[in-house]
Amino acid sequence: MILLARHGETDDNREPERIQGSRDVRLNATERCQAGELARRARELAGRAPRSLWSSQLARARETAAIAGRQLGLDARVDARLAESHRGRWEGRLWRDIEREEPDGYARWRRAGETFRFPGGESLGEHRDRVLAALAEIRAGSAAPVVVVCHGGTIRVALCAAEQRGLDAFHELAVPNGALLRL
Repeated sequence: MILLARHGETDDNREPERIQGSRDVRLNATERCQAGELARRARELAGRAPRSLWSSQLARARETAAIAGRQLGLDARVDARLAESHRGRWEGRLWRDIEREEPDGYARWRRAGETFRFPGGESLGEHRDRVLAALAEIRAGSAAPVVVVCHGGTIRVALCAAEQRGLDAFHELAVPNGALLRL
């Protein structure tokens, strides 16, 4: 069993929301205090203590995993394939500015889908493919239950792989900061 956990909140996740993508943004102070709750919730959802812990290489996920890992007695193994999508030239900008300044690009983003590509970044299909490859290796080589601390987009592309509509369902899946979902 794999449990997918979204990292805790960063200041960029607060309104007005800023596009993080592959930027290395740290957790805010409030979320550092709350990240320890992830260990308790993972035990409850799995029905026992997780035996493996994985994380993306980005600071917000690594920090969340380290806090949970202390509670679980586990060190996180890092896999860069679990990172958020590389969002190219949109990274660091406010979503509301993208919507206003690049309405056609923003509309394409809201439709998502297999071929959507961030300007200067990666496509959702590429993101999904690298995430699924990482999860397959984790499933094959790690003692279960496994907790994977990653990102909202990473969780969405993994869940979309099981959706009949595929990546067309990307924006229909809510994955708030601190979410923990069974894959």
